[in-house]
Amino acid sequence: MPSLISCRTANSRRPALFLLAAAALLLAGRGTQLRGQEQPAAPPAAAKASIRGFTPQHAQLERQLETQFQSIPSPEKARAWHRELTAEPHPAASARNNQLADYIAEEWRKQGWEEVVLRRYDVLHSRPRSVSLEMVAPMNYKAGLREDAYPADPDTKNPAVSGAYFGYSASGEVTAEVVYAHSGNPEDYDLLRKNGISVKGKIVLVRYSNPYSYRGFKALTAEREGAAALLIYSDPAEDGYTRGKVFPDGPWGPESHIQRGAITYDYIVPGDPLTPGWPSLPGAKRIPISEARSLPKIMALPLSWRDAQPLLANMTGAEAPKEWQGALPITYRFTGSVKAHVKVDMDTSIQPYTVVEARIKGSELPDEWVLLGNHRDAWAFGGVDPSSGTASLLELTRSLGELKKRGQRPRRTIVVCSWDGEEYALTGSTEWGEQFADHLRKNLVAYLNVDESVSGAAATAGPDGLSFKPDAVGSLAPMIVEASHDVRMPSGRSLYDSWRATRMRDDKSSSLPDDSSLVETRIGSGSDHTVFLNHLGRPVANLTFSGDYGVYHSQYDDHFWMARIGDPAFEYHIALTRIWGLLALRLANADVLPFDFAFYGQTLAQFLDELAQHSRVPASLDLQPLRARLAEFQRVGGELNASLHKALAAGALEEGLVPDINDRFLRVESNWLNEDGIPGRPWFKHLLYAARYTYAHLEYPGLTEAVEQGDWKTAQEQLSLLEKAVEKNTELLRVARTELDEMEALTPHEKPSR
Repeated sequence: MPSLISCRTANSRRPALFLLAAAALLLAGRGTQLRGQEQPAAPPAAAKASIRGFTPQHAQLERQLETQFQSIPSPEKARAWHRELTAEPHPAASARNNQLADYIAEEWRKQGWEEVVLRRYDVLHSRPRSVSLEMVAPMNYKAGLREDAYPADPDTKNPAVSGAYFGYSASGEVTAEVVYAHSGNPEDYDLLRKNGISVKGKIVLVRYSNPYSYRGFKALTAEREGAAALLIYSDPAEDGYTRGKVFPDGPWGPESHIQRGAITYDYIVPGDPLTPGWPSLPGAKRIPISEARSLPKIMALPLSWRDAQPLLANMTGAEAPKEWQGALPITYRFTGSVKAHVKVDMDTSIQPYTVVEARIKGSELPDEWVLLGNHRDAWAFGGVDPSSGTASLLELTRSLGELKKRGQRPRRTIVVCSWDGEEYALTGSTEWGEQFADHLRKNLVAYLNVDESVSGAAATAGPDGLSFKPDAVGSLAPMIVEASHDVRMPSGRSLYDSWRATRMRDDKSSSLPDDSSLVETRIGSGSDHTVFLNHLGRPVANLTFSGDYGVYHSQYDDHFWMARIGDPAFEYHIALTRIWGLLALRLANADVLPFDFAFYGQTLAQFLDELAQHSRVPASLDLQPLRARLAEFQRVGGELNASLHKALAAGALEEGLVPDINDRFLRVESNWLNEDGIPGRPWFKHLLYAARYTYAHLEYPGLTEAVEQGDWKTAQEQLSLLEKAVEKNTELLRVARTELDEMEALTPHEKPSR
C-alpha cells in the first residue's frame, strides 16, 4: 500500500494540493488496507472532525492513520521495555548505559527505523572515587551515605548502586562548623547575616527544598557566600513520611533515600563544560577547566534525612524561625557546637557519551524534521527518571515503525534520539544540537521531549488519576489541547476530560479550567528541550503525567516502584505514548504547520503584564510600545488563523503557496533569537524564554533580569530588541495572511486550473 502522503503528491507539478478525486482514491485505498485487520477502538466521542493544519479530506485520512497508530502500543510491551531498562544502574559513562545505547539502536533497526547512528561525544565527566562525612563534635557520627535494602524489592540489594555523590562536585577535604541554611537560597543567607552568622569557611547544611531551587543554584549560592562545603538532604516535610506512606509501601521516600544529582551551573551554559557553544566531537578544542563557567568550585554531598538528623539534632544555637522548621522530631537551629569532616575525591576525566539517533525519512519534505527525544542515563535504576520515558519512547518507535512497514511514511522526517548525559549537564542533547545547529535552526519543525512519562503514583491519585502536565511554547499549546480529545485514558475518559478534572482538583478550584489555561506556556530548564528552545530557537513541548513521587534520583526509583506503586498496569505509559505519537504525526503530516500565533501573542501579552507588576517598571521603563506591538502580532495572528481555516476548509490552498506559508511559520521562532544572547549568558539566545538559576521559568529573560537588577540602560536595550523581533514576526504573518486573502479574492477563471 503506498503511503498516505506519497499518494498526495505523486505528481509534484499538480497545481492544487487538495484534489477531491485524489482524496477519494486515498480513502478507497485506506479502506482496502484496513480490511482484514483488527479494527482498533474508536476515538472518544468528543473528537472533532477537523484537525488544525489539515484540509477536511486529509484530516479524515489522518484520523484513520491515528486510529491505526493508537491500536498498536501495548502496556505489556511497555512493562517489558521498562524491566529491561531498569535491570541495572546505568549512570552516564557506565558500561551498562553504553550497553543500553547498543540495545536501543538494535531495537530501532528491528522496528524498521532508518539511518540508525550512534554519535559519540567526548565530554568532561565526573564520578566519585571516595566520599565521606563524619561529625567530630560534640559527638562522633559517621554518615552511612548509602541506602537500605528492602526484601520486597531485590533490586535494592544490587551492589552496583552507588553511594551518595554529586556530579561535578569539587574535590577537597575540610573540618569545620556546620550551619543550617534552610533551602540555601540567597534570602536564607541574608537571614543568617541578620542573626550574626557567617558561613565563610564553614559547612552549610540545606534541604531539598522549600521553596524549590535547583541543587546547582544552592551550590553556586554557597560558593558565593564563601562556604567550604555544602550538604543537601531530603527532609520528610518535602518528600517523606509527612506526605504519606513511604517505600516500599507507598510512593514517598524512606529514611535512607538519597537524592543524587549534578550541581552543574548549566543555567549559565549547558553541555560539556569544556566545549561551551560547540560540539564535543572527538578531537574538539577544549577550554581549560579553570575557565569553565559551569563547573562548581565547592565540595558538595547529598544526604538522607537519617544522615542529616544527627547534625541538626546536636546544634545548640539560636532556634530557626517557624518557616525553617522541618518534619524531623527536633528543634531546627541555625548553628552551634556541631563540627564535621567532609572529604570528596572525584574522578574528573574525559569520557565518551553516546547519543542514539534514528529516523523515518519523510516522503515529501525529508529535510524538515519533527524531533522526539528522551534521555537514557539515570543516577541509579531510573524507574521514573528516565526509564518510564524511554519505555514509552520504545513503544512509540515500535508503533511508528509498524506504520512504516504498512506503507505509512510521514510527509516530513521524524527523528528520534536517545540522549546521554542529561543528568550531568543536559549534555548529549546540547552537543547534538550544537553539532547540527545550522540545519536545526532552519528546518526543525518542533522538538517533543519526554523526560519521564509517569512521575506519580496511580495508586494514590484518586478517581481522576494522575495529572497530565505538558508545557509548550504558545504556538504549540492549542494543538496539544486539540489532540488530547483523541486519546483515551485508563479511566475510559478522553485525556482532555481527565486533564481538566485533575487540573480542577490540583488547583482546588470549583470550576473546570478553560482550554487557554491548560498547557503551561512558561518553560524553565532542567531537561533536553533546553538547547532547542533557548539556543536554536525552535518550538518545543514537554509531556508527562505526575502525582505523588518521593524517591527522585534514589535507588528506590526502580521497576518495583513503578510496577507496584507508580503505574502498575503501565496504562499511563501508553497514554503518554499515544499523545506523543499523535502530536508527532500531526506535525509531520500537516498541510500547513499547526501553529497558533494568535494564542502565542496572547501568552506573550500575559508575560508582559506580569513583568509590568514589578514595582519599579512604571517609573523607569515605557512598556507601551511593546504592548502595542504584541497586540498587533496577536491581531494579525488571529486574522491569519481565520484565513487559513477558511482556505483549508475549502481545499483552496494552492500548491505553490503552502511552502511559503510553512517557511514563514518556521522563521517566526527563529526570529526570537538574539545572536548576542542574553546579558551575562550569551549561550541563551532566546528573547522570550530562558531559565532562572533555580531552573524556574523566566520570560523576557534579558529584560526581566535587567529590571530586577535596576539596570535601566540594559533594560531599554532589551526592550528595543523585543520590539523589533515582534515587529519582524508580525510582518511575516501579515504577508502570509495577505497572500491567502489575495488568492481567495481571485475569480474562478483567474485561479490556476485544477
